[in-house]
Amino acid sequence: VQLQAFGGGTVQAGGSLRLSCAASGHILNSYIMGWFRQAPGEEREFVAAMRLSGGRIWYGDSVKDRFTISKDNFKFTVYLQMDSLRPEDTGSYYCTIRQRPSYSGYAYTRNDDYDDWGQGTLVTVSS
Repeated sequence: VQLQAFGGGTVQAGGSLRLSCAASGHILNSYIMGWFRQAPGEEREFVAAMRLSGGRIWYGDSVKDRFTISKDNFKFTVYLQMDSLRPEDTGSYYCTIRQRPSYSGYAYTRNDDYDDWGQGTLVTVSS
């Protein structure tokens, strides 16, 4: 599976950006796709994820009520709509996918829950 992310850029605080991640290869609706981010000198942080079959969605605490993850199954693409951006949202955003079986009741928010990663796309929020 290959992942290609688009949509990073520079925006002022309070603004919005939309990231896209297109998956190619053998994709099943049972997979989970999502986003992590990493600021300079910081660990990679969970942002949001969702099952391609629909249903469960998870958000990191710092982005709840500001970011929205969505999908287009026909294109195997997930989107991350980021609103009310803050300078602390600055970082490289990485798209990721989990191909291993997943289980209801478990929140897939750890780096090692995921199998493949796309290249990062840089988001810079100026104050």
